[in-house]
Amino acid sequence: MKLTTKAICMTMLLLLVGVGAVAQKFTTHSVKKGETLESIAKQYKVSELGILKYNKEVKKGQPISTNTILVIPMGETPQGPVVQKDAEEESRIGALLEKMQGEDVEKGRPDPVGFISHRTRRRETLYGIAKKYQVSENDIKRYNRELYSVQLKKGMTLKIPKYRKEREPEVEYLEEDFEIHSVQPKETRWSIAYRYGITLDSLLVLNPDLSKTTDYLATGQELLVPKLIKGKIKNQQTQLYTSYTVPPKQTFYSLEKKFGVTAEEIVKLNPQISERGGLKEGMVLQIPVKSGLTNAVNTENYNFYEVKPKQTEFSLTRKLGLTYRELLELNPDLKNGLKAGMILKLPKDQTGNFEVKNALILDRINMVDSINPLYSPKLMFLLPFRLDRLNLNDTVSVTNAIQKRKDVRYSLGLYSGALIAIDSLAKLGVSVEVKTYDTELSRNRTKAIVQRENLHGVSAIFGPLDPESVKEVALQAANYKVPVVAPLAEGSDLSLSNVFFALPSRAVMQDQLLDYVSNNRTDQKIIVIADSQNKNTEATLLRKFPGATTLTLKEDRTLNIDQISASLSDKTENFVFLETNQANVVHHVASLLNSFISDKVTIRLFTTNKNVAFDNEVVSYSHMSNLRFTYPSASREVGNNSFTRAYRAKFGAEPDMYAVRGFDIAYDLLLKLAYKNNLMDASKLIGGTEYTGNKFDYVQKINSGYFNNAAYIMGFQDMKVVEITE
Repeated sequence: MKLTTKAICMTMLLLLVGVGAVAQKFTTHSVKKGETLESIAKQYKVSELGILKYNKEVKKGQPISTNTILVIPMGETPQGPVVQKDAEEESRIGALLEKMQGEDVEKGRPDPVGFISHRTRRRETLYGIAKKYQVSENDIKRYNRELYSVQLKKGMTLKIPKYRKEREPEVEYLEEDFEIHSVQPKETRWSIAYRYGITLDSLLVLNPDLSKTTDYLATGQELLVPKLIKGKIKNQQTQLYTSYTVPPKQTFYSLEKKFGVTAEEIVKLNPQISERGGLKEGMVLQIPVKSGLTNAVNTENYNFYEVKPKQTEFSLTRKLGLTYRELLELNPDLKNGLKAGMILKLPKDQTGNFEVKNALILDRINMVDSINPLYSPKLMFLLPFRLDRLNLNDTVSVTNAIQKRKDVRYSLGLYSGALIAIDSLAKLGVSVEVKTYDTELSRNRTKAIVQRENLHGVSAIFGPLDPESVKEVALQAANYKVPVVAPLAEGSDLSLSNVFFALPSRAVMQDQLLDYVSNNRTDQKIIVIADSQNKNTEATLLRKFPGATTLTLKEDRTLNIDQISASLSDKTENFVFLETNQANVVHHVASLLNSFISDKVTIRLFTTNKNVAFDNEVVSYSHMSNLRFTYPSASREVGNNSFTRAYRAKFGAEPDMYAVRGFDIAYDLLLKLAYKNNLMDASKLIGGTEYTGNKFDYVQKINSGYFNNAAYIMGFQDMKVVEITE
């Protein structure tokens, strides 16, 4: 399906706004011991002058006091020339965006009941003002149009809209993601936030009763904090942790004897020990669990499960599908009672209400119900829209160019679908910050964009499309531990540990089809027809199905009718594999096989690689349906669902397969980021996911990236293409 002119124009307008906007953004940085102005500037990829400009108390060449909070200008581009946008053009784009999206951006937002006059002060930001008056930045810009084209500066008088206050819904937190922390003597807000890996602002949001004007904490005061990750998987080894409360007169020597870990390991995992001058009674420590397993007990023999808080013997045995006696035989420590954090081993072939990933048993997670509204993902899109080749004032030429250029068509499809995903997350209460860049299908331009942009704080990069550019971006992003999601590339020859390859490889899809045939085959006869370019696939099929019959194409790429007649069985069903890249071969074989179908002869046609040859107009759809043509696919057909309805409403067009893929990839990515705020961590905890037309099951290969091992088995039935699930 093609994008309509309206969809093209609207998507291009969104691109112009995303690519052209260069409004100044800021972040803050708490100075740590030993840091200098030069090291901080390098960390954020900004100039020293840029930092000095917004922090007048800091002097060049002088040391900076520890814990000083610096305002860091984001988006400064000290490497290479900076392309400045014309202020008038930027104002027009902002106004057009307001007119185009209007009610969609602030849907349901009533008219203001009045305005407050605010005179800006030195170092104020638009974000800070919006937060102060509890309105959005867009609210302020809407009634102060000059902010579309100029930066906020001291002395400006702004009109701040006032709205009737509505009762805010109470924020609910998922019990499994949070815990209560009891404040210990001498603990500070900073030390608690540091321990749980959150900011002071996040600590205040989680605990609104905390004073906003003082840092006072009372011993024993209870705070809501995110749970510490109990374990991680590394190179197929499971390392988990347990909590331990320090009793009176505890020493490091006794700890080492008790848990078999060194004092250095304990101090490194528990910074509060150094902060409070040693071990103190009542401290709650994180202690690494030593498995004590012999070489005979490893991930090849067992799966492992971490006991969750409040689990009972009944709920655990029901989930794991074992009796308590069976669990006790495998885990003798259970005789002392079931405790949260215990690591249980299970037989490798055990099944139950769970998923297994890298030998770790995962609870099934409802992604939508697991969203943490405190997380605000930051996405960067790097796609070849080729705006340098398109005259946006000429709709006809743009439409023609899109129809002829695959890179533009793919980019527009992926991006338009991703925009629907971002809208969907907004409705769930998750704010997503987006930056979009046109790579112009140039590796050098892509490299320049990534070097110029400050990747600090970016949650993930969506794109590029071509493998070479993916490598370039991944290498740069690895310095900031930023994951790169490759929407169309299947894999890479480099060890790119931060790349998520969203498209399942041909090998993965081939294996899934062969597994499907093996699991559903009884006595069916296997016949293999492969042209000269697919002899490797023929060899794979013969290894998988020993004794299969092979038929060779003649020089004119046709089959000998007598040979195929003699090969087909009338005693059992015939499973025929056709492996070719040539449309005329598909047409000929399908027609010939169709002519042999009778009351006695039944035939089902398969291929491990459904390429464009099978979609050619010369191939008869009815013949393929009669043969119940079956194949593996990265995606499935999409009907009239919430995504397609949202897409039509936004773009006035039917989504193509790339729009569906763009939505599914972005929606999966954003849900995981809204769950754990770290794509790598989320992917280790979450099993397979499935959305509108695609599913994902990312598995990390040793010393390499994350590869999608999920695909569909599709087939023709009664003149329709359906997903085959049996």
